[in-house]
Amino acid sequence: MVAIAYSVAFEGIEARLVEVQCSVAAGLPGFAIVGLPDKAVSEARERVKAAFGALSIAMPNRRLTVNLSPADIPKEGSHFDLPIALAILAALEIVPAEELSRCVALGELALDGRLVSVTGALPAAMAAAEDERALICPRACGPEAAWVEAVPVLAPATLREVIDHLTDRAPIARAAPGMIGDAPLGGCLSEVKGQERAKRALEIAAAGRHHLLMVGPPGAGKSMLAARLPGLMPPLGPVEALETSMIHSLAGTLDDGGISRRAPFREPHHTASMAAIVGGGRGAKPGEISLAHNGVLFMDEFPEFPRQVLETLRQPIETGEVVVARANAHIRYPCRFLLIAAANPCRCGYLADAARSCSRAPVCGSDYMGKISGPLMDRFDLRLEVPAVSFMDLELPSGGETSAQVAARVAVARDVQTARFRDHPQVRVNAEASGGLLDQIAAPDQEGRALILKASERLGLTARGYHRILRTARTIADLAGSATVRAPHLAEAISYRLPFVAGG
Repeated sequence: MVAIAYSVAFEGIEARLVEVQCSVAAGLPGFAIVGLPDKAVSEARERVKAAFGALSIAMPNRRLTVNLSPADIPKEGSHFDLPIALAILAALEIVPAEELSRCVALGELALDGRLVSVTGALPAAMAAAEDERALICPRACGPEAAWVEAVPVLAPATLREVIDHLTDRAPIARAAPGMIGDAPLGGCLSEVKGQERAKRALEIAAAGRHHLLMVGPPGAGKSMLAARLPGLMPPLGPVEALETSMIHSLAGTLDDGGISRRAPFREPHHTASMAAIVGGGRGAKPGEISLAHNGVLFMDEFPEFPRQVLETLRQPIETGEVVVARANAHIRYPCRFLLIAAANPCRCGYLADAARSCSRAPVCGSDYMGKISGPLMDRFDLRLEVPAVSFMDLELPSGGETSAQVAARVAVARDVQTARFRDHPQVRVNAEASGGLLDQIAAPDQEGRALILKASERLGLTARGYHRILRTARTIADLAGSATVRAPHLAEAISYRLPFVAGG
């Protein structure tokens, strides 16, 4: 007899249905798992045997073969423990095969029969809903998977509870979605003294998702400014929250199954590897750029990141997705993030201070910033110098606009963009507009057209730089409540594209 249970194999954020076939046949006693299992899946044999022993279920004294179909797709992860166990139980006629065929199962088995939490419950629930099946997952994963309301989610704590449910001895109630949690904000913008131009740049970046590079001496407040950006970002919409949560589900970073409406904020250290930033490694896990999807990626000490890591950012910035290439598969992860980069003007950090700069100034400044290639620099819509704060400014009491006041204007600008791109589902913010759509929404008035043509000649703008100025100007106009992009909006956008001056 061949019994079948169902589980999933992950390809990026997509979960592909896998048949777990179990055959009990005559022959020498044995237990084989085939179908390209990795080490964790192969070790399921011992975990299943121990769990059965804890439940006083005897393994058959026959040849047991478990096939994971399709057999040409790599099967990775301990979440195959539960479906393998259920397929064996169905082959032994302990649970009804018909009931099992209506479910997708995933979960790791402890040696005493408990179900241990695994990653990927949310994408698995999406796959189960598409195939019109229920989902069985560990209790700790239930609140996360239950956000997919189209699928019944059963979250037992032990294998015994699963058996009792499938045999109608003790049905399991549907799991309830976890509470929506909001990550703590990084402080209020009013706490930052001075730096009014940088605050304005943050507002524009948050409103249109424009990439921002801040260059300034140590202690100027670059990291402090970046930490205030989450307080300016609008809450994620339902689709965005689900997309982001699916990535974090695969990475195992969802807290207690809660789905947050707060835009993610990631700040990797400059010693991070390419796999940590872009994705890859064992299991081709999502990297920081995907974990920052629909949120903010803050890269402090930007030139200190390995050159290879920085250059790999160029394509994801343009396309909004990253492809992790492996020997037998290409895995895609979405990565529409807002990049905030901070850098010192040189290695010592005091290029503009003649009393404190090193003996190599100003050559050290050009060498240091030269670590950022021209094509990558061209992808920053906003580039500004953040000067040191004077002691007189530090003595002043905290004041200025609060994060809530700025966030209100950002929210209004985002609402305008949502209405503007309603018929273009692939575009959500101004920074993503291109081609004829950009020409349509950001066409400047006559005075503005003359200004940007003159700036293009004097600054030697690339075609990318030209279009990025138009996108930024469109966002500035939205913040000002203007339906047309005018010369003052373009002038401000152009001011953020001026080259850095060595030595201040």
